[in-house]
Amino acid sequence: MDLEAFEWLLTDEGQALLTRATKLTATGGASLAVQTALRRTAAPAYVAAALTQVELRDKGRAKLGDDAARMYFTPDGLEQATRRAVAEHRAARLAAFGAASVIDLGCGIGGDLVATARTGITAAGVDLDPVRVAVARANLAALDLPGAVQVADATEVDHSPFAVAFADPARRGARGRLFDAEGWTPSWSFVETLLRRDSCVKVAPGIPHELVPAGVEAEWVSDHGDVKEAALWSGMLATTDRRATVIGEGGLATLTSEDDPGAAVQPLGAFLYEPDGAVIRAGLVTAVAAGVQGGLLDEHIAYVTSDAAYTTPFAKGYRVIEELPYREKQLRAALRERRVGRLTIKKRGVAITPETLRRRLGLQGPEEATIVLTRVAGEGTCLRVEPLTAAS
Repeated sequence: MDLEAFEWLLTDEGQALLTRATKLTATGGASLAVQTALRRTAAPAYVAAALTQVELRDKGRAKLGDDAARMYFTPDGLEQATRRAVAEHRAARLAAFGAASVIDLGCGIGGDLVATARTGITAAGVDLDPVRVAVARANLAALDLPGAVQVADATEVDHSPFAVAFADPARRGARGRLFDAEGWTPSWSFVETLLRRDSCVKVAPGIPHELVPAGVEAEWVSDHGDVKEAALWSGMLATTDRRATVIGEGGLATLTSEDDPGAAVQPLGAFLYEPDGAVIRAGLVTAVAAGVQGGLLDEHIAYVTSDAAYTTPFAKGYRVIEELPYREKQLRAALRERRVGRLTIKKRGVAITPETLRRRLGLQGPEEATIVLTRVAGEGTCLRVEPLTAAS
């Protein structure tokens, strides 16, 4: 996005254009017709900037809720922005810690700045990209929040006056996602220096456990079943070794390594539990097993089994109805005998593509079923299950 065009968009004339673009787009008019109408009163570059914001605001609702209608974005900034519920959880942790001030080293479009400022913490951000800085500054103003943002190199900023330093290193380069932490911006070497003080660093969920320095808490966060990120908490902010936090319809729940007494492999019971992705990433599957009075179905596979029915935010529960044949031909016959036409396939630890298998089974019938394909004691196993509900 062009900086000059974006700054013009913030003027009274630009706001009028953005409002008109929003209304015209909402009526479902053809894109070319909308552009033609808008260009009668504004330059093409300004029209493009306005229509880009309309499009990105619409996309941003999934991440940022109602705030998106008032915020500003760049395409990559929106893609990299933290989901609102996750950012609010992090800000709440900072507030609970009693942080008076936080500096965001690489603030992007300001999603985390917004969440932090809303808690009453003094928030400041820096970023190398002048456009992102302008967007972040505009977002704070649009949401009537205090905060300061400026163009600066995060690695050269003196962050010592702030109670907490926060960083979200860019993990994408010109060729896509970067798996080498030294290729991040700022690099892993810089992150390690931050982790020697009170800080929080957002990292990819796939971060290897062995990369986390001693004394640093690693927290994996999922939002409605999708693992969104991992965060490293250091200094006084670190309260445990590993943590899984799940955000769902019922609110937020958290599980730590201190809640994990361990669990052994045991035979298949009456119920099967599929741990949340954050739990799996955090290596806390055995904590879920202990919580449902059960054990592991296989020492290498993240399924838990138990003879007790539980509702837990850390796993989806299923009642085991029966074991079906694992081989495709016999499985097809068994499902057709049960008149199954709609089939949900869950799998873990086996080289099967659910979509391909469903197509090959060619099922037709009025009934619906869920099957789990996995390995038990090294053997391929197929289980027909039904989801547990609160009433179960």
